[in-house]
Amino acid sequence: MFRPSLLSVSILAAFAAPASAFEATEQPEVVVTASGVSQTVDTVLADVSIITRQDIDASVARDTSDLLRLQAGVDIARTGGPGSQTSVFLRGTNSNHVLVLVDGVRAAALGTGAFTWEALPLDTIERIEIVRGPRASYWGSDAIGGVIQIFTRKLDGARVSLGYGSDNDRKATAGYGARGDAGGFAVQFGWRATDGFPSQNENGFGYEPRDHGFENHYATVGGDARLGTQTLSGSITRSEGDVEFAGGDSSFTQQVISGVLEGALGAQWQHRLQLGNTREDYETPAYFSLYRSRRDSIGWRHDVAIAGNQRIVAGIDHVREEGDNRGSYVEKRDNTGLHLGWIGSFGAIDTDLSVRHDDNSEFGNATTGSGALGWRFGDAARAYASYGQGFRAPTLNEQFSPGFGGFYAGNPELDPEKSRNAEIGVEFTPAEGQRFKVNVFSNRVRNLISFTGVDFQAENVARAKIRGSELAYDGRFGDWNLGATFTWQDPRNEDTDTMLLRRTKQKVSAVADYRLGDAGTVGAEVLHAGSRDDVGGIDLSSYTLLNLRTTWRLAADWSLAARVENVTDRDYELAYGYNTPGRTGFVEVTWSPAK
Repeated sequence: MFRPSLLSVSILAAFAAPASAFEATEQPEVVVTASGVSQTVDTVLADVSIITRQDIDASVARDTSDLLRLQAGVDIARTGGPGSQTSVFLRGTNSNHVLVLVDGVRAAALGTGAFTWEALPLDTIERIEIVRGPRASYWGSDAIGGVIQIFTRKLDGARVSLGYGSDNDRKATAGYGARGDAGGFAVQFGWRATDGFPSQNENGFGYEPRDHGFENHYATVGGDARLGTQTLSGSITRSEGDVEFAGGDSSFTQQVISGVLEGALGAQWQHRLQLGNTREDYETPAYFSLYRSRRDSIGWRHDVAIAGNQRIVAGIDHVREEGDNRGSYVEKRDNTGLHLGWIGSFGAIDTDLSVRHDDNSEFGNATTGSGALGWRFGDAARAYASYGQGFRAPTLNEQFSPGFGGFYAGNPELDPEKSRNAEIGVEFTPAEGQRFKVNVFSNRVRNLISFTGVDFQAENVARAKIRGSELAYDGRFGDWNLGATFTWQDPRNEDTDTMLLRRTKQKVSAVADYRLGDAGTVGAEVLHAGSRDDVGGIDLSSYTLLNLRTTWRLAADWSLAARVENVTDRDYELAYGYNTPGRTGFVEVTWSPAK
């Protein structure tokens, strides 16, 4: 049963002040990740969170995971310092149960099925949209826990920044962009390097008392042009670098290319034709390991308005994937998907029905569907209920890896993992500028792939049941911006009746920022995560972190940003035997001429 902690109740109560001080009038934000077409966030029948570039700048964070861990239902595990392997768990599901898109293009690695978060610099991001719950009927494989879409940055003018912090953490970025009625372009280059700290402690299997550093070079290029009723746009994001760990080092290259033609094909007909290409190379010489992922994709999505406030969303997409695991296998596979959705509004009632069929060259067919019904109670509140199916295609490693001496080998006969999710959500807007929401969900995953067969070969045998509740509050009162979340979840292996690893049962986060007029902002973050299970029956203790942040305008074209993490110097672990940062600080100076 869901029992909010005293800490979460006190945070929410403290923030629920009268709204008379709220000044700004805001329109609902538009999101595209829920169904692949534009919808305002107050009409989407799913739990959506948005992280804007303004939020990123105010946080003064250095890693994407520092932002995501403050979100409801998100758990983070990292095996060391910056650049170390980072896992993102959404609503208690596995890290490869989250579909990650970069400018609409699938970006997960083919070997693990998970996205390489540590290779994604925050400076390249304009916006992040998080949609919780299965979205397979619109997007296909991997969207069991939800979808996280990254939109790359679009500069308007010049920008140069230099930063320095603890552990000899250095960064530099430079970019320029221009916008006009006919289109625009933006280009940005960046570099970051840090000496880091020992990735493991004495409990780690390969502990060595030396610092493990990280270096990263990255670039983004993007542009768009108006062609009558159509817009042609494209983007390239590339990140490459090296990270040290106990016993060796790894080098990586991650690249995402997107090309889009979109616009009106008629008075009530919009379309989006997209080409995509992703590549990822990850090499670890100490383990004689080199994995190369290649993915080419094409998709054509249509949004047609019909009678009343109704629309049909339909599309087709095709993906060709190739994985090369040096000395083990070189394999290719194709997937073609067809999807059809109906989004409607009838007075106070909203509906969203969708179905999708995937045909994969390796595992065969998969059909998924979802349905949601919403009720609006005036302008102040709404409720919705939904049911959705999801699936995850086996990774190429799970299918074709020869294993190690015959052990832990892949299995070409694997079926996709499948899920069924039911959810109820309530959103309440007590006054302009405030929003409170509660979501309760239950997700059952079957055919989970486990290395438990003969000689530990991969097979579809495991099952998981995940129940949870999420509370979130956002409000603005004059110069104060406030937010709080509370997550309760029970992600459990049904076969062993044990908690799924590295996922907490309770988590509380709170963020407060105060605007100092035109001079800048000061703010604080509090994050509390409960205990978690890890490999070998290890219990990872709960922890509470306090982070401070500020931005300050030094002159018309100059600004200063600073952040202090883990102010109380809390000692904690996100994975057993691996260190996390102690108290650290970071300062960044930016030059950006006012337009």
